[in-house]
Amino acid sequence: MNDDDWILPPSKSIDSANRPPPEPEPIGPPSFGRAPPPKRPKVNWRELFRRDHRLWIWGSLAAFAAVIVIGGAIFGVVSVGRFYASIPEIPDKATLTVVNQAPGMTFEDKDGRVLATRGPKHGYAISLAELPTYVPQAFLAAEDRRFYHHGPVDLRGMARAAWMNWRAHRTVQGGSTLTQQLAKTLFLTPDQTLKRKLQEAVIAGRLEKEMSKDEVLELYLNRIFFGDNAYGIDAASQTYFGKPARQLTLQEAALLAALPKAPTRLALTNDMDSALQRSHLVLHNMRAEGWITPDQEQAAIDSPPKLAPEAPGEGEFGYVIDMASAEAVKIAGGQAPDLVVRLSIDQSLQTQAQAIVRQTIAAEGQNAHVKQAALVLLAPDGAVRALVGGVDHHLSAFNRATQAQRQPGSSFKPFVYAAALEAGVKPTDIRTDQPVRFGLWAPTNYEPGFRGPMTVANALALSINTIAAQLANEVGGAKLGEIAHRFGLKSIPDDPNLSVALGSYEVNLLELAGAYQVFQQGGQRTEPYLIDQIATTRGDVLYSHVASAGAPVYDVAHAGDMVRMMEGVISHGTATRAAFGRPAAGKTGTTQNWRDAWFMGFTPDWLCGVWIGNDDNTPMNKVTGGAIPAEIWRKMMLLAHQGAPVRDFTWLPPEAPPVDATSDAPPSDEPAAAAAASAPDAKAGFYNGLGSDFANAQHGPPPPEPPKAHDDADDNDDRDEPPARPPPPPPSPQP
Repeated sequence: MNDDDWILPPSKSIDSANRPPPEPEPIGPPSFGRAPPPKRPKVNWRELFRRDHRLWIWGSLAAFAAVIVIGGAIFGVVSVGRFYASIPEIPDKATLTVVNQAPGMTFEDKDGRVLATRGPKHGYAISLAELPTYVPQAFLAAEDRRFYHHGPVDLRGMARAAWMNWRAHRTVQGGSTLTQQLAKTLFLTPDQTLKRKLQEAVIAGRLEKEMSKDEVLELYLNRIFFGDNAYGIDAASQTYFGKPARQLTLQEAALLAALPKAPTRLALTNDMDSALQRSHLVLHNMRAEGWITPDQEQAAIDSPPKLAPEAPGEGEFGYVIDMASAEAVKIAGGQAPDLVVRLSIDQSLQTQAQAIVRQTIAAEGQNAHVKQAALVLLAPDGAVRALVGGVDHHLSAFNRATQAQRQPGSSFKPFVYAAALEAGVKPTDIRTDQPVRFGLWAPTNYEPGFRGPMTVANALALSINTIAAQLANEVGGAKLGEIAHRFGLKSIPDDPNLSVALGSYEVNLLELAGAYQVFQQGGQRTEPYLIDQIATTRGDVLYSHVASAGAPVYDVAHAGDMVRMMEGVISHGTATRAAFGRPAAGKTGTTQNWRDAWFMGFTPDWLCGVWIGNDDNTPMNKVTGGAIPAEIWRKMMLLAHQGAPVRDFTWLPPEAPPVDATSDAPPSDEPAAAAAASAPDAKAGFYNGLGSDFANAQHGPPPPEPPKAHDDADDNDDRDEPPARPPPPPPSPQP
């Protein structure tokens, strides 16, 4: 054995191989017997500024800056995109002459004669070749002398204007070119904002890209505003001088060129002196540019132009034109730049109707305590031939024929009787005028007392309130609402209170006239209409009224009975003042405290409705429907029937019984009895004195009024008119 044999392996116990591995020390808070963990070393902030740390910081800042730049670029692109998207597209050259042009309207009567014009006046499109050379030169001298020497935006002109405005401490010059002004006129609002100015510049650039300078100037002259509703140089020339633009003189051209800067303020009908002063500046600029000689300039200054006589206003057609304008816009608004609206109006009858209303109220209004009246005249097909909405349109444009909702009083009673006839009541049936009560409602008559038994026909002629209430109770509110809707009275509720029998629900005059026409036309309903045709100035028809026979809404036999009963209203009832020697039927109406008075009546040829009252609802001086309204109605009907043959209602069934006016009339000491005894027969001597009636209507007062202690027996005072909306009465036994 050598020494190497005694080298021992690493020290190890004999059983070390059999020992288990040591268990790991538990993790947890150190025990008191252990050494504390080492402390975290302090941060050396100076190390952050070492080279590697500085590179990291500058890299982060560079990345952040890149994000800002990229985000700003994206935002800028989006903003620019939105800005350009807000700029209107430029249409083709032909469309530019009418783009965004408000429609003007010319109104004609039924025969095609011009009644009035409304809205903007555009005139004819004029080319530069048609105008004297000094006309476009005048506008260049006023607005943009360097027009042919700069682009769509004149930077030199803008700088000059900014300098002049800064020196004056106010705006004394504008920097917009003529093309920019055209862009603003055609597409933009007049707002003075940076965005609008930028849009103006972009549009101007697009215009000059699509059009030559001559075409831009020509379009400018045809579209610029000159005040007094005149758009374009031809409309301005016609409005102010009564001549086409091609005939303008140098003085007139300079005066028109002075207007676009401030067209409303400088309008020649508004401030002629200021416009003349600015025209002198235009002439000075023209001479400075060498376009006119000094002698021409001085001659123009020494001879200012004269304005043409002011065009006649709407005169007696104001209410009609107001109504037609609103309807035309609904029918054809936006379809054409200029419209020609032919109305159903008869020019002569409209003028006479307005005169009758004005003269009657002027003569009788003060004593009667009445200030307003309205009238509607309808042809058998529903055409409105005359419509008067008040005494004077200049003083009040409120249309009392269509906009005023008023209680009709007893002029609503024919619809109650019409419903009763449908329910089986006959004109010869007997009802008793006696005290009645329906729940809390106890209607009485205009005159004190009661007349006892009488026919239904005579109850309507004398307008007996108690019998109308009884008939309303017999048929029920729902039936009254249904027949009112059938006749065209849309404002009546579906199931009105029984007070509807005396006209407690509001209607307007035109609506009521249309409902009465159902009786005139034998049960056929025709909707009243005012517009016959709407066309463009090129002759393209946009709308045309289609004539029709009307819709059947009421039995013709019942309509015949109603006409004969309403003839009794005029022959021996409450409207004897309306008689004028022809077969005519109608009904009076007066509301509580005499706030409204009506007369609705018709012949085979015409239907006319009249209302009088006060806008503030103050009472009149006991004016009833058989008084002033019947008088106005009679005058209108005399004029409307001139030259027409006398005729009866041809559609009346042969079996329609005539009304016996005396069979159940009041006692002989009543004035109504005397009136009935002396009344002409509806079929025989009804036409005596026709010639004298026409003469009196035109040259003198109406014939003497027959005695009438009862006056308008339908009309209600405080005692017999129910509240406007009483609670629905409970059913009561029929009389």
